[in-house]
Order: sequence, then structure tokens, then C-alpha cells
Amino acid sequence: MGMATHRKISGFIGALLIVIWASSGCRSDRSNEQAPQQSPDQASTPKKTTHKEIGEASWYGPGFHGQETASGETFDQKKLTAAHPSLPMGTKATVTNLDNGKKVDVTINDRGPAPSEDRAIDLSSGAANKLDMKKDGTAQVKIETKSTKKIRTKSGKAKLAVNP
Repeated sequence: MGMATHRKISGFIGALLIVIWASSGCRSDRSNEQAPQQSPDQASTPKKTTHKEIGEASWYGPGFHGQETASGETFDQKKLTAAHPSLPMGTKATVTNLDNGKKVDVTINDRGPAPSEDRAIDLSSGAANKLDMKKDGTAQVKIETKSTKKIRTKSGKAKLAVNP
């Protein structure tokens, strides 16, 4: 094979590799269907659940009322808040009492329960009241969070918004 032919083959292979490499970054696993355009009002429609967990819940209140939570907020036992070992602070979660079907929406603002306690979540006294679990002290619950997205406020600052 002559030098000119070798250069043409090398050039062709090089161009082919560049095309393959460039197109690999543009691949998509999405179907070819075009997504419908959303109005600003539709942009806050619910997305899929991003976290689902079943476990035991307990509640806390009087002994911690007025103390600082892991998020820096002052704990108010009457608010609908919860402590979770790993969900991000500010996460909105729906907690369902599996014994009676009652639900409550809480905001994660603290850390707990301790891993050695074999519980999934600690609820504020107010949240425990909504689930009708204070008398027993604990309940089997399902914890579900919704997807979040960053939105810009009028001032231009970004904040997380939870889809209802």
C-alpha cells in the first residue's frame, strides 16, 4: 500500500472516530416524541416521587421545644416538621400512618433518629397528632418526597421549590 493511500485511510478513520465521539455526547435515551410545551402555571405540576421509605416513626416535642435544630431553625413542637437521618434539610415529605391511613406533610429540619434506634423518622408533636399516633408513641409509616426544582425569585436568587 502506498503512502498516499495510507494517509487517506488514516484520515478517513480519524474523521470517523471524531464523528462517533462527537455523536456519543449527543445521544439520548428519550423517545423521539416532542415534549409538550408547558405554561408557567403547569411548570409546578407534580413530578414522580423521588424517595419512598417504609419504617417506624416516633415523635418528639416538649424536651426539645425552643432548641436549635440541625437546619438552624428553632424547634417548634406544634409545627409540622420532622427529623430524618439523610433527607436534605428543607425537603417536603408526606408521611402516611399505615395503621389508619392518615397523612401529614412535613418539612425535614432536623437529623435523627439515631441509627441504633431502628426508626426511620422522628416527627414533631404536631405532625404526630395529625397521624393520630401520640398515644402509642410509634407507628409504621410510609415516607414519600416529591421532586424539587430550582426556581428564580423576582430578586434573581435561586431557591428550591417542591412540586406539590
